[in-house]
Amino acid sequence: MSKKAEDTPMMKQYREARESLEEDTLLFFRLGDFYEMFEKDAERGAALLGITLTKRHDMPMAGFPYHSADGYLTKLLKGGHKVAICEQLETPQTGKLVKRGITRILTPGTVLEDQQLDAGHNHFLLAVDFDKQGARASWLDLSTGKFVLAQSDRPHDFLSILSALAPREILVPEGMKKRVQNLDDGGLLVQELDRLFTGVTRTERPDFDFEHRSGAREVMESLGVMNLEGFGIGLDHLALGVAGALLIYAQDVLKGKPGNLRKIEEYRTGESLLLDPATQRNLEVFKTAAQTRKGSLLDAMDQTVTSAGSRLLENYLASPERDLVEIYRRQSCVGEFAQAPSAVEEVSSILKSGSDLERILGRLRNRLVRPRELGGLRSTIRGLPGVSRCLLALGERFPAIFEIAQRVQTFEELCAVLDRALEEELPADIKVDVKGEGGRVIRVGYDSEFDQLRELGSGGKRWILELEASEREKTGITNLKVKYNGAFGYFIEVTKANLHLVPAHYVRKQTMTNAERYYTEELRQKEKEIVNAEERAVAKEQELFLSVVELALQQADALTQTAHVLAEIDLFSSWGAIMRDRDYCMPEFVECSQELEIVQGRHPVVELVLKQESLGLAGTHAFVPNDCLLSSGQEQIALITGPNMAGKSTYIRQVALITLMAQVGCSVPATSCRLGLVDRIFSRVGAGDELARGNSTFMVEMNETANILNNCTSSSLIILDEIGRGTSTYDGLSIAWAVVEHLHGQGSDGPKTLFATHYHELTRLAHSLPRLRNFSVAVKEWNDEIIFVRQVTPGASGRSFGIQVARLAGLPDGVVNRAKQILSTLEQGDSAPLPTSDSPPADIQLVEDPKEPQSPSGEPLSSSKKEKKVKSEPSQLELF
Repeated sequence: MSKKAEDTPMMKQYREARESLEEDTLLFFRLGDFYEMFEKDAERGAALLGITLTKRHDMPMAGFPYHSADGYLTKLLKGGHKVAICEQLETPQTGKLVKRGITRILTPGTVLEDQQLDAGHNHFLLAVDFDKQGARASWLDLSTGKFVLAQSDRPHDFLSILSALAPREILVPEGMKKRVQNLDDGGLLVQELDRLFTGVTRTERPDFDFEHRSGAREVMESLGVMNLEGFGIGLDHLALGVAGALLIYAQDVLKGKPGNLRKIEEYRTGESLLLDPATQRNLEVFKTAAQTRKGSLLDAMDQTVTSAGSRLLENYLASPERDLVEIYRRQSCVGEFAQAPSAVEEVSSILKSGSDLERILGRLRNRLVRPRELGGLRSTIRGLPGVSRCLLALGERFPAIFEIAQRVQTFEELCAVLDRALEEELPADIKVDVKGEGGRVIRVGYDSEFDQLRELGSGGKRWILELEASEREKTGITNLKVKYNGAFGYFIEVTKANLHLVPAHYVRKQTMTNAERYYTEELRQKEKEIVNAEERAVAKEQELFLSVVELALQQADALTQTAHVLAEIDLFSSWGAIMRDRDYCMPEFVECSQELEIVQGRHPVVELVLKQESLGLAGTHAFVPNDCLLSSGQEQIALITGPNMAGKSTYIRQVALITLMAQVGCSVPATSCRLGLVDRIFSRVGAGDELARGNSTFMVEMNETANILNNCTSSSLIILDEIGRGTSTYDGLSIAWAVVEHLHGQGSDGPKTLFATHYHELTRLAHSLPRLRNFSVAVKEWNDEIIFVRQVTPGASGRSFGIQVARLAGLPDGVVNRAKQILSTLEQGDSAPLPTSDSPPADIQLVEDPKEPQSPSGEPLSSSKKEKKVKSEPSQLELF
């Protein structure tokens, strides 16, 4: 942006601030009571915010009152934009250019204010780098201080956790894309990364920001430590470079080091159950196919009453455990809370009345110091004695709850200080104002000096009111007023009609259109006393407020630890309520086992939807439960056939979700559940294309299938639904046949697999693959109708009833009837279709070869011989 010779001093100040920023960052420039944008920023900002674009001296301008900034900032940040705030750094004085400077740059991944944060979700800023050495990543939530780094020599393993994190902004080194493309599978990895971060603000940073040695130094300086051994991290950790890049960027936007970082954690892919991005989508763990939280597993498992509890649940689902000690700890807490419903109700009521302690401390430590932050801190710690007392009262009968209750610190001394110091109702901010109309933050009686100063100010105002009444009586001017103006101070205002009554000792101060303004020597002297007292009172109040903030921050580490404990109490107690209210069981883990046994399992989301829809409706049936038995060395592959709409997809997904819930540490929807630890869950279900990336529906299916086959182990759980349906029948059947054989393998074990299919020919594999078992979803035939009973039973199914389902979907009768004619012709091996009732297209050939189709093993592929009308039970939903 070039400087102009005619620029005013203020515009020179603006240009200096603007030139220090990246081109895509909007600058909000404070001018008095407004934030203004100029030139290109004004044009862009006006379009994004829907505000008026004006011009002055041919310069585009757009602005809004400063007190409206939060709404505009939130809109820009949600749109993925960055905003710099240039504030006035001193009190304006007549005839002097006020000093200004950029105090903060807000980006989607670094916001701290409540209005711009999603309360129930972590707000991660992520940095990643990929090359031939592998993958490195680090993520930081500035609002809570959560700081993690990770490395892996298997880049695809990283996609699982990165997808679950759902970062708001991602930092990448400038040269990363080229390095990724040079990897063996770089093209596919680039596509996966692009898909993963579609819609996420992406910021490129210089490669040197990611340098390992400087990154280690940045991390140690930010944490205030001499080394990282106390966190179990060596200085040779490859991800320290990306962690340092995060911190450099955070310092740039905060205009100072993050103040709430106290530890750094290492995420190890081998210590967590991994779900790749496709599996997270297919199982709808965090969001549904419609991209909504409602209807997801996360939503079904979330009965927390605090934002911190909801975020903890999201973290657990993003990184399910493989550590049995931690799983057992969570199970013990959940199981005990399930037996203490009155305690759950009491604790939930207390927690609900508090505030988000973790994020309040994040703002205070990062220099966003406002009275309501301390008010939220006070409201939360007021409830801590009640939480502690309630849980400790459960005694030795509940040892897990007793242990967690002992970690709740009550901070009674700090609470007493906050009660004495702060008003009950607190403003959003302390305003520095010569009229003294700010804060009302410090309570009367907390500090005697401040009380005296405030009394002087309020006493002066009383004197002004008394003066007004006295002057009206002396002069006979009934509408005489004593007023205050920031530019002119106190004055006596008299309308033009009463000027003849003005006493001689009044001194004219200002002439108005309809009035004159005066002062007296007595008023001028009193004004000095009042303004001096009010300025001193405002300064004293700020001093006292900051001292209370400092007192609270002295205990910030202990408060943060207690915030984590409260989040666990909220989550575990809510899971206890779910276990009791929904009749869930606690799964049993069998060490060194590769078995999975579920008795009467249910789908956690579908069952909940059915219950909600059945409230108040007579005759509505509950979810139909089913068993599952899988073993890597025996019943390894369950091949499931059956009609459309019978529930195959629901069944295989519920097995995967129950396994996931078990390793999160939650109870599960089943009568009983026994399992060994699973290292990964894979799924390939549904159909969807990525045409913008050049991937057809079938290519997406094959990409996901290839990922499964290349990365699964005998400790994995795989669910596959309709493999090979995106291409021709023979190609699809051949691929499905080969996939099953590959999963079975020639060894003694393999990944536990649920394989749902309409290729009934695959059921013959049970004769050649010893660890494959056939199952089907049963139907009942009655009065020439078929009713789905949603029961998975041993044995193969013989038909799919697709035409009947098409009728249920509303296809015209003519189309349905014609489809049945064509099906009958195909089943008889005829090369031409039966004629329609209108005109017989005798020359149409459905297949080129009239011979019976063959399976990959050379056996004939047969179809069902007879179709019946189908009736679907209205009480059971098929949502997948």
